[in-house]
Amino acid sequence: MPVTPLSEILTNGEKSPVAQRVILLLDRLSRLTRELQFVDGLNPAQWEALRYIAQANKLSRSPTALAEYLGATKGTVSQTLIALEGKGLITRCKKSCDRRQVELCLTEAGEAMLAKDPMQTLERAATEMADDLGPQLVKGLTRLLHDLQTHHKIMEFGVCQDCSLFCLQDDGETGVCGNNGQTIDAQEKTKICVNYKAAS
Repeated sequence: MPVTPLSEILTNGEKSPVAQRVILLLDRLSRLTRELQFVDGLNPAQWEALRYIAQANKLSRSPTALAEYLGATKGTVSQTLIALEGKGLITRCKKSCDRRQVELCLTEAGEAMLAKDPMQTLERAATEMADDLGPQLVKGLTRLLHDLQTHHKIMEFGVCQDCSLFCLQDDGETGVCGNNGQTIDAQEKTKICVNYKAAS
């Protein structure tokens, strides 16, 4: 099945110089950031896995969810996790609620490694952008990602508190997941969730 070019997805099939420029810039940024992540004995996939484990909520820190998030096969992700375990950066724990399920957790060494995340270079550059440019860039990139995921029927991941299934409690801090009824505390609600559903 032929893949529709991204520039046509963005412009309903019509060529757009602006869309083509966006694609070129995104491609250059992705290549640059990929090269930056061959550092400290890790590769880009291993850095991505560490970031995901740190940013995902307790319902989403599983090998299956990680594979969905990265758009990778379970076998590829398994090799990444084995490498990270071998380096002492993560552990696999049985969930207390279901011993058949595994939760991925960072070790102290993993947290220390993330403190040296090479993507902080990009974060610093983004921080230095004009105040009015940052929010617009976030809005545009969020829309671009959403449209691309929808077009290719790829699972969406998003922050729990922005999910259409999230119900804020009366205390204004905690919430309840509309997918499974579990309580979500103030810290968890700001993390990535595998069950995320964008508001229609």
